[in-house]
Amino acid sequence: MSIDWVTVIAQIANFLVLVWLLKRFLYRPILEGIDAREAEITRRMAEAGEAEKKAQAAEAEFRQQKKQLLSDQDAMVKQALKESQDQRDNILAEARARLEQEQQDWHKHLEREHQKFTTRLQRAGEETLLELTRKALRDLADEPLEEAIARHVSARLRPIASELTDAAGDSKKAVATTRDPLPEPAQALMRADIKDLLPAISLDFETDPQQAPGLVLRIGGAQVAWTVDSYTDEFDALLSERMATGTSGRI
Repeated sequence: MSIDWVTVIAQIANFLVLVWLLKRFLYRPILEGIDAREAEITRRMAEAGEAEKKAQAAEAEFRQQKKQLLSDQDAMVKQALKESQDQRDNILAEARARLEQEQQDWHKHLEREHQKFTTRLQRAGEETLLELTRKALRDLADEPLEEAIARHVSARLRPIASELTDAAGDSKKAVATTRDPLPEPAQALMRADIKDLLPAISLDFETDPQQAPGLVLRIGGAQVAWTVDSYTDEFDALLSERMATGTSGRI
């Protein structure tokens, strides 16, 4: 059997042309498509990795923000509780101070009312004592109380006449003060006694509604007085003593 080399060479040439055509028009585009696809896949994988990193970073940031938010909320709740506690303490302190102040004011009010009542009671006692004394003098001695007061003060002047003269100094006037106007007979009695004891001194009479019943005589820097206050003070002292000891008796 003989080989047809022309045919063989022609087939080889045809095969080589076919391979070149396949490589040129089929295989290369396929390879290029594969390379492009691999490049696209690589790019997308890179983008996916970058996106995953960003997602992880975002998740980490979210967790950090959530943790910070929870911490801030806890701090805010603690701060709110502290402020609420402080406000409650302040309100309680203010209420306690207000209550103490009101109690003090109430005690002061009671003390003032007690003082007013005591003053009114003392004034009523003075008036009663004065009326009883006046009645007793009228019943027993048939003498007005005012004349008895004038005589009593004049009697107290006699032992201290020289001291009163020294106390008068350059003053030439004495003043007798009573709560109510002193009757003329009592004024005349006192003027006579002053003229007898202190010839250089003239006597004037004045009234003072705020003064306790009685008479106060002022000569220069000296003062001689007889008022119901001295008796009511002694009465109060004796009454307090009797009430303290629990004894009874006549004052």
